[in-house]
Amino acid sequence: MKTALFSLLLLSLFFTSCGSKVPNNAVYVNPYPQGTHKNFLARLDYLQTHDIYKDVIEYEKADPKKTYIEINLSSLRGQLFNKDGLVILDYPIAGGTEEFPTPTGKFRIWEKKEDKESNIYGVLYDKEGNVIKKDADVRVDEVTEEMVFDGADMPYWMRLTGDGIGMHQGNVPRRPASHGCIRHTMEGVKQVFAKVEVGTKVTIK
Repeated sequence: MKTALFSLLLLSLFFTSCGSKVPNNAVYVNPYPQGTHKNFLARLDYLQTHDIYKDVIEYEKADPKKTYIEINLSSLRGQLFNKDGLVILDYPIAGGTEEFPTPTGKFRIWEKKEDKESNIYGVLYDKEGNVIKKDADVRVDEVTEEMVFDGADMPYWMRLTGDGIGMHQGNVPRRPASHGCIRHTMEGVKQVFAKVEVGTKVTIK
């Protein structure tokens, strides 16, 4: 038994010292052709970047009646697919926090509105215009007659549920940050909005 253990120890020392180490100056080489979605996915900064992948040719050809969307809350990325299941857009998103989680499952867009103001979240002011609360929620915060509620801007609104969850432009840090909605960058949301319709399928996982 001792001999076997000693032999294993020698083998371990041998492999540790004989070329099995990865050189400190090793350079990662993306194995996929530049410009492809596989190349974009294989980027070392994929989970941190705000960059958007776009298949320009297929995006322009895509019929909004036949596209669909998948939202991945783990990677905080959204993907727009054409009718053939090809990713034509891959973009950063921000989902809900632990306190306000984004619902998962299968949904459909049932309202599209380019200029939308929230009737739930916004800023509370007094009659003189002084801010009482920046991040107000009318379901929790009392709004009296002496206050003015200014709903948060939610450009390029795409509603998914009856209780106020949807996709829209907003702040997109590379972490969960919303009250449950799926925020897009302005660059991303305009391109998604242009290629979907009321009825477009959206899967959130």
